[in-house]
Amino acid sequence: MPASQRRASLIYNPNAGFWDWHDAIDGFAQFWKRQGWSLEVESTERPNHATELARAAVADGQRLIFAAGGDGTLNEVANALAGTDAVLAPLPAGTANVLAKEFGLALPNILTPNWMLQVSRSLAAGRIQRMDVGQSEESGRYWLLWASTGVDGYIVNQVEPRSRWLKRLGKLGYLAKALLHLPSYRSPHAVVTVDDRTLEGEYLMVNASNIRMFLGGEVNLNRNAVLDDGQFEIWLLRWREWSKLAEYALEMTLEQHERDPDVTVLTGRNVAVRCSPPIQYHLDGEPAGDTPFTCRLRPQALHILVPDTAPDDLFTLPGEPLPE
Repeated sequence: MPASQRRASLIYNPNAGFWDWHDAIDGFAQFWKRQGWSLEVESTERPNHATELARAAVADGQRLIFAAGGDGTLNEVANALAGTDAVLAPLPAGTANVLAKEFGLALPNILTPNWMLQVSRSLAAGRIQRMDVGQSEESGRYWLLWASTGVDGYIVNQVEPRSRWLKRLGKLGYLAKALLHLPSYRSPHAVVTVDDRTLEGEYLMVNASNIRMFLGGEVNLNRNAVLDDGQFEIWLLRWREWSKLAEYALEMTLEQHERDPDVTVLTGRNVAVRCSPPIQYHLDGEPAGDTPFTCRLRPQALHILVPDTAPDDLFTLPGEPLPE
């Protein structure tokens, strides 16, 4: 590709994560300019601004869009790029950075100032893949990681948005705030339809998953999942009281959760969830409203730059290198 066509945008959420990463972002931009890319850097100023900026970049002819922030920022940018030929490049600058963990990318660390250089090299040596995404029928929003309701939807709605000081406490800060609200949680009665199969019961969680990791990227929920196989894995965790959550978390850590008789996993392309009483759900860890919700799989709808650190079996189809 001629240098005049190697144009990219870097969309940065300055409120993401537990630190101010401006210096690291500047170093990242300089790396890509040395690789021959013309790079425009823009900061978000409000919710969903990343979607607006990404749409404007695509309309301007840019085909590589870096999203610097957490998984919420990636979600916003993906909502502008899904269904186009523009490529999303994840740049972890948030607190959880689950997709970055899925890809094995270096994570933000104030004690390792060159972590962004490691990310740059991994992405530059990576490949462009086409990734499945989900889409909410209610809002039309795309999601990359999960659509989920039950106890995690409830907690996400209680905890988010978090202040910068709470983010600096990392997982402990999130857990502490979650524990304040957990005792009041009770599972609703849920009716779950996956393609042409319907189940119902009192479920602690109903999670439609598109990736392997869960719980902030600390456990493998779908250890054999791939990102372009044209199906979700839908996890139904039966129980009424929140106290079962610790047992489920331990089972996931030990990768024994599929043996639990209270766990059901289904695969499909369409999922609908109705709850009585209605309860909150989230998309990619961001509050999205109350049930009911319906999601459909959009196969290979998103082009994504996957670093060379990603597991070899994360995609079934071969990728393509970045254009020279």
